[in-house]
Amino acid sequence: MAKTYRQGPVGALMDEYERAAEELIGILEGISEDDYERVRDTKTQDEDCRSIATIMRHVVRAGYGYANYMRTYWKQEPIVRWDQPLPHAEVTSALRQALTYMVETLEGHWEMSEKEANEMKMTVRWGPTYDFESLFEHAIVHVLRHRRQIDKFLGR
Repeated sequence: MAKTYRQGPVGALMDEYERAAEELIGILEGISEDDYERVRDTKTQDEDCRSIATIMRHVVRAGYGYANYMRTYWKQEPIVRWDQPLPHAEVTSALRQALTYMVETLEGHWEMSEKEANEMKMTVRWGPTYDFESLFEHAIVHVLRHRRQIDKFLGR
């Protein structure tokens, strides 16, 4: 079956975000509960990077966070910051729900002009100020970086 692509630059970013997430989901669906829960990095100071479980809680939480920055800019009501335990049995569903939340956030903005995207300024909690495209690209690369980290944890 042929893939349906969204239109325009915003659609392209969303398509790539979904692609990155689906690659990660493919890895997660092929691992055991033990693989998911096992602490892999005992030396890190980053509590979000000790196990695949902690990484995935972080990835899903961040997915909602990126959408909430956009919602706040557009004066839409963001949901409460997501931060819940994330069992292996629920991880793929939770990640897909975060993607759905981003799609819902983008409703009414699919035809955003380059000028509008460049004018959006969102200062994130870790310091930088992003425009729409750079924040969305950051969201995509965030998933890719953690997918790579999980691959390394699994010895791939």
